[in-house]
Amino acid sequence: MQRFALLFVSLVAACGSAHSSADSTVVASTSPHAVTAPPTSEKLVGVYAEDIDRSADPCNDFYEFSNGAWRKANPIPASMTRWSRRWKAGEDSKERLKDILDQVSAKKDWKQGSVEQLIGDFYGACTDEAAVDAAGAKPLEPMRAEIAKIKDKAGVAAMIAKLHHQRISAPFAVGSQSDLHEPTKVVAVVGAAGLGLPDRDYYVKTEKRFVDARAKYLTHVAAMFELIGYPAKTAQADAQTVLDFETRLAKASLDNVALRDPKATDHKMTIAELQKLTPSFNWADYYRTFQIPAVDLNVAEPAFLKQVEQELAHTPIAAWRTYLEWQYVTSMTDVLAKPFYDTNYEFYGKYLAGQEEQKPRWKRCVEMTDLLLGEALGQKYVEKYFPPAAKARMTELVHNLLAAMKDTIDHLEWMTPATKQKALEKIATFNPKIGYPDKWKDYSAIPIKRDALFADYVAANQWNDEDDLKQIGKPVDRGRWGITPPTSDAYYNPSLNEIVFPAGILQPPAFRLDAVDAINYGAIGVVIGHEISHGFDDQGAQFDAQGRLENWWTKADLDAFTKRGECVANQFDNYFIEPNVHHNGKLVLGESIGDSGGANLAYRAFHKALAAHPTGDIDGFTPDQQFFIAWGQFRSDAIRIEQQRLMVQGDPHPIAKFRVIGPLSNMPEFARAFSCKAGSAMVRSPEQQCRVW
Repeated sequence: MQRFALLFVSLVAACGSAHSSADSTVVASTSPHAVTAPPTSEKLVGVYAEDIDRSADPCNDFYEFSNGAWRKANPIPASMTRWSRRWKAGEDSKERLKDILDQVSAKKDWKQGSVEQLIGDFYGACTDEAAVDAAGAKPLEPMRAEIAKIKDKAGVAAMIAKLHHQRISAPFAVGSQSDLHEPTKVVAVVGAAGLGLPDRDYYVKTEKRFVDARAKYLTHVAAMFELIGYPAKTAQADAQTVLDFETRLAKASLDNVALRDPKATDHKMTIAELQKLTPSFNWADYYRTFQIPAVDLNVAEPAFLKQVEQELAHTPIAAWRTYLEWQYVTSMTDVLAKPFYDTNYEFYGKYLAGQEEQKPRWKRCVEMTDLLLGEALGQKYVEKYFPPAAKARMTELVHNLLAAMKDTIDHLEWMTPATKQKALEKIATFNPKIGYPDKWKDYSAIPIKRDALFADYVAANQWNDEDDLKQIGKPVDRGRWGITPPTSDAYYNPSLNEIVFPAGILQPPAFRLDAVDAINYGAIGVVIGHEISHGFDDQGAQFDAQGRLENWWTKADLDAFTKRGECVANQFDNYFIEPNVHHNGKLVLGESIGDSGGANLAYRAFHKALAAHPTGDIDGFTPDQQFFIAWGQFRSDAIRIEQQRLMVQGDPHPIAKFRVIGPLSNMPEFARAFSCKAGSAMVRSPEQQCRVW
């Protein structure tokens, strides 16, 4: 992933036209005790009983107990790095998208610019592997020729702008962002980017795994340079130039923990101040090129831009040409001939992530169509696979979880009334988005052709870049979504104070219309609570009800909150994936607060639903046991060790095993449900228990 993509989502906590303010008011003002009945059915189902490993002790390892039998019977497929019912559901969704795209692409006379023409022709071009392979490296030649002609700093700046227009973030990137202090406005944000390894630590740390990764990266970069025609010695020298260049950038970058603090990336400037920071880069020309209004902007990492200035001022132009050519080539591998894709896969997929074989081409093409034309493809997906009953039921669940959060805040003993009032104001302004946007993006201007994948890819990226940049200087459009409707994920955006649940996640095992309340509250209910809790985690708690980065806590309450967070961080610091490799509690703090808060909120909401609509045991499990098993079965991913190492290093989400056992081991309700005794692995002592929400 490009580093700047991380900047854009660093404040958006994921599980990755909007509802109007009136909708939010309805949610917030309804009685917190209102509970709606689950859908009627001849027989509502419970947990996946066949997935449970009954030889495991739930009080010792609930991860193994809740889902161990499924994992034993369903090893990770060779093309995947994680696997569970949840990940399988996500891949099954791609099968459904394939059916849609196969049907649409079979017809070649759709109206130009229609949803069907766009997604059908793009997918048709992508799946024509023979045509892509026949083109070889030729599609790269025009831009490579331009890079080769760069003679001075002005030429470097012009090429950076051309790469940015194709969404290639090198060495920095520019995009749109809600103003952190006036969130009704959109400003430009300039952030660090342009690294080929996963994050800065891969360039600077001395542990063997990082040293090995740098050596492998050198080999990989050289191999890619050879594919575009450079002799081996030249390719090796150029690879070293790239690594040296990126290492200097990395040393000037914030690490993953520092990036989690929104204050660390809050540096509002005028354009004149930005120009002073990087005098060798002509920002007036850049702004004119992209027609960006001359409004104040946010510079996420000023120290990084100072390093870019050093590179512009002192690095030979030949080294800049090598670096920019590398960034261009590596960014285009998905739409190049097989040798390019294979070489890229060997390093990023196989070596870094442990993927044993490539995904089939059709699946990669589905993913690419969703990435570039997601709301066009999403329209077809929603029409076919997202019934109104699912949206209605999900809306009820979201309402009940928001009510549970209100109850929680009302009854907190450690929070004073002054801070409670501000917290309740924030809950009252939460804006849920469910399923799909009220207004779809119009992609009709993109010139997609059936026989031109490379050109289609460039054109779609350019359109998406323009779509983002044209938001700058305008009021925030609250109808925009950050992920596409078929995506199996959810997120919270603190600047908009919104929680978003696309249609793609609202399927088993997360969400089941035919299930008892325990199942939906234990799975998607915890996800809903997780996203709500992000509004009050170590990042979200820094934003007020209007989405401003502004303190709304008394000092005593903030100290108490911080202390509770430290408990969570310390707990996760002690979760190891292998000897000497463990989670960084500060990195995963927000997601861990989200999981803990989500489980607690969902449990409270579930018990209100259970009181109104009692259910009995199913398959020998009580309603409480079903609730907790549902969470274990939704979250219990098997993950390759290589992928775990990547996650521990740079992912703010903990490993799935610890997302299951970590929050539940802090809940006395879990211990009671399974009659766990003090001293059991799943029962932390009262003085050890961590509870924020």
